[in-house]
Amino acid sequence: MNKVLKELLSTGMYLLVVLCLTYLFISYVGQRTEVEGASMEPTLSEGDNLIVDKISYRFRNPERFDIIVFPPYENKENVYYIKRIIGLPGETVQIDENGNIYINGEILEESYGKEIIDAEKTGIAAEPVTLGADEYFVLGDNRNNSLDSRDSGVGNIHRDDIVGRAWLRIMPFSEFGVLKHQ
Repeated sequence: MNKVLKELLSTGMYLLVVLCLTYLFISYVGQRTEVEGASMEPTLSEGDNLIVDKISYRFRNPERFDIIVFPPYENKENVYYIKRIIGLPGETVQIDENGNIYINGEILEESYGKEIIDAEKTGIAAEPVTLGADEYFVLGDNRNNSLDSRDSGVGNIHRDDIVGRAWLRIMPFSEFGVLKHQ
């Protein structure tokens, strides 16, 4: 009887340690999230699973073209936006009627956008947007189908609102030749 009790106590302690480590990992290091919507196509598609790195921005600042995760302006529980950083703190961002993105008056050389931004989709960036010391300007890669910093409801993203950066895309089992059960 004593041996069974020791084994149960040992197993219980092991499970408690595993649960605590899992909680700490998910809370402070990384978490899995699933992409919903088409705002980041062709880079990320509906149903893609990502691991979000929540720790690296504690040691370094976000960089241009990083894909970041942040809560939406509506503060919906367990909902996050995934967008690409275009403008960095202190910079001025503007998008002209031809869809050109300007950073501090110079055209941004990049190839992440799925298409040229339509003139009616420039939003608040039709006029120069100057970022504060802790603000970032973000765009979805599917530029004409993305709710991002061009919308006054989203606006500039504050450093403290960034949950982390998309670090790793996990391929669905169906892409490994394993069929999903239906």
